[in-house]
Amino acid sequence: MALWGNNDNVGTAGSVSVNYATKTVTGGALSGQTGTLFGETGKVQAGDVISFGVKTKPGTYFGDAVVVSIASTTSLSIASTAGLSGAAIANTSFTVSQKPKFTTWDPAYSKRQGLDFDTYAVSATESVEASGTQYETGVGWVGVQTYVDSGGNLRVKKEILCAMSGITTGNTPHYPKITLAN
Repeated sequence: MALWGNNDNVGTAGSVSVNYATKTVTGGALSGQTGTLFGETGKVQAGDVISFGVKTKPGTYFGDAVVVSIASTTSLSIASTAGLSGAAIANTSFTVSQKPKFTTWDPAYSKRQGLDFDTYAVSATESVEASGTQYETGVGWVGVQTYVDSGGNLRVKKEILCAMSGITTGNTPHYPKITLAN
């Protein structure tokens, strides 16, 4: 299993619940959707990073974890719960990416700490869109922290974690249109 891939938008559908004690994620269906299809082609695979909740809606994001094995289309195991908030995760939406796995071990990348700090896949197109703005960065997996300083100015810190071409995006929110600054 690679340390990262080139896709930040692996196909997902349905909802999930997490058993912290057994590190088991159980899938189901959200209203009007099909259920999870863990392990199927184009869906979550071992080695992918699963994100629980909605990052763009305060109070509904629970963190990230690395998928270590898939038992069925509705059951998978995660490596650790260290990157999760500790709050109950039941019938919750999820997204899946191939972002660098080490971002799940560092709470600064995985859980909200009063700042917006997340990892984004930035394609060549998105890099051009961000050119000349405070979001300007290179192509690859980029750690981005946004905050408002004491003078009321939006500040953006960026760190290229893995420079690479051929990255496939479809992330939400779309980079560089990040609106999560405090």
